[in-house]
This record gives sequence, C-alpha cells and structure tokens, in this order.
Amino acid sequence: MNALLVVRAGPQALVTDRGRPGHAHLGIPPSGALDRPAYELGNRLVGNDDGAAGLELLGGGLRVRARGGRTVAVTGAPAPVLVDGRPAGSHRALHLPDGAELAVGTPVGGLRCYLAVAGGVDAPVALGSRSTDLLSGLGPDPVADGDELPVGPWSGRVPVSGPVPVSVPGAVVGLRVRPGPRDDWFTDPHGALAGPLWTVTADGNRIGVRLDGPSPGRRPEWSDRELPSEGMVTGAVQVPPDGPPVVFLADHPTTGGYPVIGVVDPADLPLLAQAPPGTGVRFTVLR
Repeated sequence: MNALLVVRAGPQALVTDRGRPGHAHLGIPPSGALDRPAYELGNRLVGNDDGAAGLELLGGGLRVRARGGRTVAVTGAPAPVLVDGRPAGSHRALHLPDGAELAVGTPVGGLRCYLAVAGGVDAPVALGSRSTDLLSGLGPDPVADGDELPVGPWSGRVPVSGPVPVSVPGAVVGLRVRPGPRDDWFTDPHGALAGPLWTVTADGNRIGVRLDGPSPGRRPEWSDRELPSEGMVTGAVQVPPDGPPVVFLADHPTTGGYPVIGVVDPADLPLLAQAPPGTGVRFTVLR
C-alpha cells in the first residue's frame, strides 16, 4: 500500500480538498483549502484529478517518509523543501522514491504551504469531502507524528504546470468588499471600512482573521441592539459591539448575531489567509 509516514507533523497539518459546501442548513461550514489556487496548482503538478485531497501546512515543519514511490509537489507560501536532506524546490513536481524523506521548512513569506501527492491522500469522506473542519469536527483529525496517510491510486494523467499563484502577501493586502447586508447599522460604513489601515492580529485561524483598528461606529438607533442569529458566508466582515471586525474564512460558523458590514470578494481571500500577523489590510468598497 502506498502511504506517507508522518515523521513530524509541524505546527498544524490538516487534510484538505475543495471542502463541503452546501451544508449550511446543517450548521456545517464549507471548509476546504484556504489558499485554493495554491492547492489546485499542487494537484495539477502531480497529475491528480480535480479535488484530490492533500495537506495544508500552517507554518511548514512537515517531514514525511514515502511508503512506495510517488510524485509530490509543495505549493503555497514559499518554503525550503528537502528530499533526503538535499534541496529539491517548491512549486514543481518531485519524485519521492520508496523510503525517501520529504521535509518542508518554515515559510519565508506567507503562512500556509500545500503538499499534493499523486493519487491524493485517501482519508475517509464525510459529506462529500476529506477536509478537516476545525469548527464542527468533521473530517480527519489533525495530522500527528507517527500517522500513516494512505495514498489513493494515481489517475495516470501526465503532470502539467500552469500559472503559479502569488501566495506571499506584501506589507499591505488589498481586499475588495461589497457593502451589506447590515451596513445600514453603521454611521459611515464605507468610510469605516476604507478609511483605516487595518492590521492582521495574532489570534486568527481557519475560522476567521481578526483585524486591529477603530471599531466602526453604529447609528444611535442600533447602538444597544443585537440581531437574531442569521446566516454567515465565507468572507463576511462581522463587527462585534466591542471591537474591530473579523473576516470569516472557510471554517466559519454558519450563523451569527453580530452585524455584517460587508463581504470580501472571494478572489481576495486566499491572500488574506496567507497574511501573517502585522500585515496591513486596506479595504476597497465596491459600489
């Protein structure tokens, strides 16, 4: 049986794929890879079918040993990649012979690396996905030292390259945001979002990114009121009454009682998911 033996899991290694959208009515978030372009590039590089499961590595630090030879690729945030101690490079297909050890170091920019393996990680499927969901607990447990990850049969497709997505945020990340649905709760919603230079804080995760900056002011008629819980979507910019906004990512709760001042364009979320603490954030309000 082909497999990857986890010698060291690193800070956080999770099985991921395209997620399980369409289950919000059950209280289940979409989950899946936060940097979708980087995840999809990995599958292209190793010749996988679309949607094959790989690993999402927060902070790198992974070491795996091959049980049977396979093609692999490391994408996303650039990081040192070694095969049996020799530099091998990222964002390219690598042959991992039987018994060889792959090591992914700490990213030199960004936060999350992705490991694709030909055939995909053959983890159990839950509601159509192999992704680990940290909020609901669906999917496999986070990868741990000593785990053996089975690998599925390779499709036989010839690996292909393609555009390499940018997974390294600059000092400031630009996010396009569409107002609403509760922007009418705030005195100057456009100015409150687009005016400040926000900062990514250290207490974010796959559920959401918390920003530091001035809390948007509420209109007087809404100052002491709260919403009944209503549906939340990925990219929602939720404003609690006592602080700055939170931008929800893929493992977000499906309902919430704080007003949503806007929703970030989905195309901008992968770069936000790669933004380390201290990164600046500028909102551009789409009208």
